Amino acid sequence: MRARMADIARQAQVSEATVSRVINDRPGVSHETRMAVLTALDVLGYERPERLRKRSAGLVGLVVPELENPIFPAFAQVIESTLAQQGFTPVLCTQSPGGVTEDEYVEMLLDRQVSGIVFVSSLSADTAADPSRYQRLLERPLPIVLVNGYAETIDAPFVSCDDRLAGDLAVSHLVALGHRRIGMISGPNRFINTQRKLAGYRTAMERELGVIDPEVSLTLFGVEGGEVAADRLLAQGVTGLICGSDLMALGAIRAARRRGLHVPKDVSVIGFDDSPLIAFTDPPLTTLRQPVASMAVAACRSLIDEINGHGAPRSEYLFRPELVVRESTAIAPSRRELSPA
Repeated sequence: MRARMADIARQAQVSEATVSRVINDRPGVSHETRMAVLTALDVLGYERPERLRKRSAGLVGLVVPELENPIFPAFAQVIESTLAQQGFTPVLCTQSPGGVTEDEYVEMLLDRQVSGIVFVSSLSADTAADPSRYQRLLERPLPIVLVNGYAETIDAPFVSCDDRLAGDLAVSHLVALGHRRIGMISGPNRFINTQRKLAGYRTAMERELGVIDPEVSLTLFGVEGGEVAADRLLAQGVTGLICGSDLMALGAIRAARRRGLHVPKDVSVIGFDDSPLIAFTDPPLTTLRQPVASMAVAACRSLIDEINGHGAPRSEYLFRPELVVRESTAIAPSRRELSPA
């Protein structure tokens, strides 16, 4: 084995340590050096280890955080359909509390020799998580694309909804309806999506109302978290609530009703996502719609370009959210009293 390592190293003009890293499929080797070692293996007549053989051209990993929030199945459906149309077979990996982790799914996908991975709202969105897990994939090299999970230290294509604009549009809509006490509820502040929505919300509150320190309540994502956070702000007298997701908005409506308040007569509520069936809630929810189809197709195109060696731009594609006005927002109570009958 030592003689073979020396022969391969000599042929590839690299060190034996580098040959060992390539043969054992370890990171820390450039794409050019890795290809030189693999070529040396071929030239000298050695069989490549199974893990280094050409990846299954048809398999692409798709990692989503969970399926309880309807927005994630919506992304998965479009991504799977788009990949299938291009001849790829998606391998869907969904997480659940106490179940298989994102890193464990990635290891499974690597064992299946996938050609690339699409991550939706992955750990890259968590500023407290270690981004090096993605850099190690890029160093293999393995094409990846990240949807709604921007991190500037990861050298990969990103596809995101413009969360700052979403926060701004929500404030502008409520201000136009006469609301002055506008609060925001969202998930933990360590998530980049939360940080961006808050930035847009705060900028708009200062610009539109001169409010420098607006009323914010951060909690866990989901209906229950939205209910708890909304209850805090309703106790402070807000008449407008901007929520970090549609599910949180449903929790906010529940909190309002528990206090004997009517939505939207007493309190206006805005969600985010426009996930399937949200137009049929009671009342139908005003929300900021993520352009899921456009974002999903862009993510697939970037990944396929990477797989085909064309190299997608290492930048973030920002997609504009759309304000969809339904029946959960209305003229502020104070303004309604002043309106002519």
